[in-house]
Amino acid sequence: MELLRLLQFNTFILLHLLIFIQSSMCFEYFKEKPSYIETCKINQPGFTKCSTRSIQAFLVEIFNGKVPEVNAVVGQLEPMKLDKINFKQDDNEAATIRATLSDLMVTGLSKIQVKESRVSKKNSGWLTKLFFPNFKIEGQYKMDGRILLLPLNGEGHMFIEIDSMNITMRTKTHVIEKDGFLFNNVTDVQVEVDAKKMSSQFDNLFGGHNKEIERSTNESFNKNWRDFFEALRPLITETVANIMFQLIPKIFLMYPATFFIEDLPMPQKP
Repeated sequence: MELLRLLQFNTFILLHLLIFIQSSMCFEYFKEKPSYIETCKINQPGFTKCSTRSIQAFLVEIFNGKVPEVNAVVGQLEPMKLDKINFKQDDNEAATIRATLSDLMVTGLSKIQVKESRVSKKNSGWLTKLFFPNFKIEGQYKMDGRILLLPLNGEGHMFIEIDSMNITMRTKTHVIEKDGFLFNNVTDVQVEVDAKKMSSQFDNLFGGHNKEIERSTNESFNKNWRDFFEALRPLITETVANIMFQLIPKIFLMYPATFFIEDLPMPQKP
């Protein structure tokens, strides 16, 4: 009898797990506006304030893992995993780098603050100003080149931690129609990044052959963090843009654009 009850319980759990997986795989987009989205009107005064408030509440909900449908589509966001980023920077006075970042873990997205959210009436493009109190990316690196006149060649564990990171993000979209709903289809994401403080650690610099020079180099990078940040700005910018471009297009296609902007213009027919 005990074995029968155990089999029934396991069958119950398995059935509900299969139902959840199937519903997650079948989910395309929200057909009814969730309560955590505030709808604004682009043709009324105060739209930017309304949009800023709306996007702030929306992203907090998303990045804190409170929307299982989003988690099923884009994965866990805090922390967020990235497989690999390849980067190449030549002919730069501050740095010449060829780098591969892999097995990355990004933390700090859940503390996002939206400082401003503007939308163009002309082309439906978004200008969004974001603030992260603390942003950290940790994983494996392989790097060859020079930074601040120092020749670097190494691979191993690394982290970059940025305090008070400001991001200005420009998102290009065009409005598409599906099943009577309008969606923002993202075609490009560009970001500008700045910070008030950065710390970092790169293990096995110089191939790991001289630990004393490795230690002093990391200390120098942290002491002169502003110069180091400027040297790595293209790499940091590309990493942040990569993160945003992995998230925003998928999320935008899950929510009809009119959930955010009630009077969004209809797309012009060719």
